[in-house]
Amino acid sequence: MSWYQITPIKFNRKARVAQKFKMISLEQILKKCRIIPVLTIRNIEDAVPLAEAIFEGGLSAIEITLRTPEGFSALEAVTKHFPKFSIGVGTVVHNMDIRRAKESGASFAVSPGINIDLIEQASAEKLPYLPGIQTSSEALLGLRLGIKFLKFFPAKIAGGTEGLKQIAPVYPELMFCPTGGISFDEASEYLAQKNVISVGGSFASPQNLIEKRDWNAIKALAQRAAKL
Repeated sequence: MSWYQITPIKFNRKARVAQKFKMISLEQILKKCRIIPVLTIRNIEDAVPLAEAIFEGGLSAIEITLRTPEGFSALEAVTKHFPKFSIGVGTVVHNMDIRRAKESGASFAVSPGINIDLIEQASAEKLPYLPGIQTSSEALLGLRLGIKFLKFFPAKIAGGTEGLKQIAPVYPELMFCPTGGISFDEASEYLAQKNVISVGGSFASPQNLIEKRDWNAIKALAQRAAKL
């Protein structure tokens, strides 16, 4: 614990309490699965076999992005087939995304940026939520809002591991899930940082293998990722 005490912003007491409570679950998800594959699914038929390959490879969580029209349909299909795994939804930018994610059975939600309205919505829905930050000012905002787990995005251009090292002594309470531009070989270096709880990325499920439907190759990558 640091020698100073930061007072959280009181934007909504009930929402803050709910967010704090659900953050415990988010912490468990991130700790259990140190590598979280970020999936962009363009064909709904790929959703279940893709998730199956990753889970059989030994990983317990995935993030399905909303970058395609198939995003929510893919989320619903995967949560129905794999209720015991942590299925997250990414690229959340609207309040209705949070509501629909909850209705679709998502275990957690992820955003590329940080926004108070989305934080309040996630708290109201009691959905574990990982907002994204890139700068020190955004990290401070997250801390003032009572959030201790943040997505560091896009990690590569936001300073990479060196940026995380610089942030660590300033915000010792914060833990990050760096995502964006990270390669398989770089993942271990990120995981070695004391303020990194997990790493997200498409390196364990590259788009070219998804398009080829090479589930065996993706399973092998998941097995490799599970050992990091």
